[in-house]
Amino acid sequence: MRARCGQIAGMLLVNTLLTSISLAEPVGFEPTVDFHPHNFSRVAPSAARTRFPGKSLVHARGTYAQWVRIVISALAVAVAGSTIGLWARWLMHRRGVWRIRLADNIPVNSKYWRERKKEPGEILYVAIGDSAAQGIGASRPNHSYVGVLATSIRSRTDRTLRVANLGISGATLRLAIDSELPQLAKLTPDIVTVCIGANDIADFDESRFEREIAMLLDAVPKHAIVADLPSFYFLPGQKKARIANRMLRAAAAERGLTVVDLHKLTDRQGLWGITTQFAGDLFHPNDRGYRIWAAALEPAVARRLAEL
Repeated sequence: MRARCGQIAGMLLVNTLLTSISLAEPVGFEPTVDFHPHNFSRVAPSAARTRFPGKSLVHARGTYAQWVRIVISALAVAVAGSTIGLWARWLMHRRGVWRIRLADNIPVNSKYWRERKKEPGEILYVAIGDSAAQGIGASRPNHSYVGVLATSIRSRTDRTLRVANLGISGATLRLAIDSELPQLAKLTPDIVTVCIGANDIADFDESRFEREIAMLLDAVPKHAIVADLPSFYFLPGQKKARIANRMLRAAAAERGLTVVDLHKLTDRQGLWGITTQFAGDLFHPNDRGYRIWAAALEPAVARRLAEL
């Protein structure tokens, strides 16, 4: 993230400087070697004509004003660069603080969902996932996409709902296979959502991902609703996510599973989504972001609920 902030700041500085020089560059000005802007005000008209062959004193003064604008523009760029640098440092400090804060929330959210799992219900909703399923980054655990979907399900039926959120913070496909699928095998869910794979992008291995997503999807019910990976917005994560999503969709199609386009919906949020839909760690969604995730899944969940 520090490298990304540096790249953005550098691009802004170079673009602003080049634009400033382009706008202020004098046209047709060919000063002699002894020209110096600071000495110009003391130059007599005849001397000005000597120093600027074929040019009037008025034109020379105009040229001097253009150089003043260049200096002012350069100073403005320097101030902007300093401001961006301070902002980047503050952003990274804030990110570090939030990472600690969200790490402290992991056991809190986990306990919340363990308690919900014990509650009885006529309809059983099971979530396979990672920290996003747990709601890390949200203001409270039930503001995760799982919580938002549970609220939506309750609003659509008179039957009671039990939620078994099997998501584990930091879960990769391998961890989900080893720890979440054994729990799923003991349950008879009516609704299943699968949102997993984002944590595999950091250490992405195509063959491993393809193999493990196939193993995971082999173990879920035929009515399971699978979300593809969300947008990572920037390279190289975005490129890896697209590759992973192609493999996920192919594996789901082979097994006749429903896939919802979470990547497309999150990617469509653009700059607005980047700035307003993430928690302070700049990785986990916040309440707004989780509502977007739930919106991607909700139509398929509603269709499944209508079949029960």
